[in-house]
Amino acid sequence: MTLSEASRQILQSIPFARFLNVSMELAGNELTLKLPFNDKLIGNPVLPALHGGVIGAFMEMAAMTQLSVSENYSHLPKPINVSVQYLRSGKALDTFARAHLNRVGRSIANVEVIAWQDNKTLPIATLQSHFLLNL
Repeated sequence: MTLSEASRQILQSIPFARFLNVSMELAGNELTLKLPFNDKLIGNPVLPALHGGVIGAFMEMAAMTQLSVSENYSHLPKPINVSVQYLRSGKALDTFARAHLNRVGRSIANVEVIAWQDNKTLPIATLQSHFLLNL
């Protein structure tokens, strides 16, 4: 199984990722996840703005998938703690996320994620998280 097939399989094992229709692009061992816009993702119809829970869950998926692919795990790492910083409203556009592994130890990993829409230099949210690796 190739790295691309393995990462797609990992992403498809997450029911919420399937519900949100999340897709991915793999360049080397770096993943970029795409959350296509859909009206059901709107949390504030007045603006309209994406629901914060959808953005947070999407970034958590990016972290888990990148960690699983980079470290070649056969299981999804379990989140220990997740901190999301919402920087600006998510517009009614496609959203992208990319994870960076700060440190991967024997039992815990530290991962950060940025999410953006039309301009990567203007993220809509960031995520800091720790994951349990040994189950």
